[in-house]
Amino acid sequence: MKKKKIVFVVNYFYPDFASTGQLMTELCLYLQNDFEITVVAAIPEGAEADASGKRFIYDDLENIEIVRIKLPKLDKSNKLSRLKYITAYFLFAIVALLKQRKTDVIYTISTPPVLGGLIGTIGKFLKGSKHIYNIQDFNPEQAEAVKYTKNKVIFGIARFIDNLSCKFADHVITVGTDMQETLAHRFAKNSNSIPSNSVINNWTDEQDIVPLDKDHPRVKEFLLKYGLLNKLIIMYSGNLGLYYDLENIIKLVKHFKDNSDVAFVFIGDGAVKKDMIRYSDENSLTNTHFLEFQPKDSIKYSLNAADIHWVVNQKGIKGVSVPSKIYGVMAAGKPVLGVLESGSEAHRLIVNSECGFVLEPEDYNGITLQLEDIIQKDRSELILKGLNGRKYLEEYLKKDMALSKYKKLLLYLTS
Repeated sequence: MKKKKIVFVVNYFYPDFASTGQLMTELCLYLQNDFEITVVAAIPEGAEADASGKRFIYDDLENIEIVRIKLPKLDKSNKLSRLKYITAYFLFAIVALLKQRKTDVIYTISTPPVLGGLIGTIGKFLKGSKHIYNIQDFNPEQAEAVKYTKNKVIFGIARFIDNLSCKFADHVITVGTDMQETLAHRFAKNSNSIPSNSVINNWTDEQDIVPLDKDHPRVKEFLLKYGLLNKLIIMYSGNLGLYYDLENIIKLVKHFKDNSDVAFVFIGDGAVKKDMIRYSDENSLTNTHFLEFQPKDSIKYSLNAADIHWVVNQKGIKGVSVPSKIYGVMAAGKPVLGVLESGSEAHRLIVNSECGFVLEPEDYNGITLQLEDIIQKDRSELILKGLNGRKYLEEYLKKDMALSKYKKLLLYLTS
């Protein structure tokens, strides 16, 4: 019997290992034997330039066909650059999608904001396909939380468009129970109009990322390389973007600047990184380190180099987004220092698994006191909390558990 065809329009895909890129790559690889899979994605940042001048580059990964879109260079800290990039992606992703033949299901994610869902809505009606809309972040709620613009008209239009995408989707997937509540709230005036939806959490590969001792050769190599040996390491690993209040959290580090036994390590890139580095330099935060994203095969070692990991969100992000980094931290058996709103998905995971400490966003005094307490704690207590997280993940959050839910849903929708 001929396989049903699914076209994933997902922006980030292998070899781009931004968190959604990695998730979508693993999902497509898992599904490739049961479905005909085509992926429409941007050419990854840092990839070698194609001299042909073609807009679309055709590629493959195992049984997966890939259509890569050549886009303008992106400066994440520049709003105009973001707008040019997003507009180009939106238009050319639709063109690439419409070129696909006999598409049974279009799968889109909420990246770029609002337009990701709209691509699927347009494709659904022009191609007569079913549409699955995976919401990783709710917008405009996310942009409102960080006051990205004061123009309420823009927010109103964005909400209207995204509600249409949800309404017309054959199924909406959110990645947390708090996000499912946000979806229901959007359609609260008529509960019968709430779209068909389910919660499927994100994941990490718990067989690849496992707890490792600091004496492990590759972990020790990382520590030596960056001068972090024999220090208590408080790490943030991930996107240094607009939605995490990192520009204020870095200011709390100043309180500990004279503690040479403690290292605050920020791994990654994003819109606020330059501001964080500037603040660190201006205030001589010599125990603060900014590192580039680690290669995929090294992440398990860098995660294990830390004694505790930040998992943070800006105030107002509850029900809007779930920080995927928490799954990697739990897999590595490391404790979590959460700065998260009560009732949010990540907050719930930390409390239920007893894998760390949680404070409310913008409680800067409380966060400082918690850091003081962590620094003074016996390391064995931190180790125990970290292993609690690993145990919880193995019981409830395994990669195959999430992937099998996707497969079951897609088989049902294409039956």
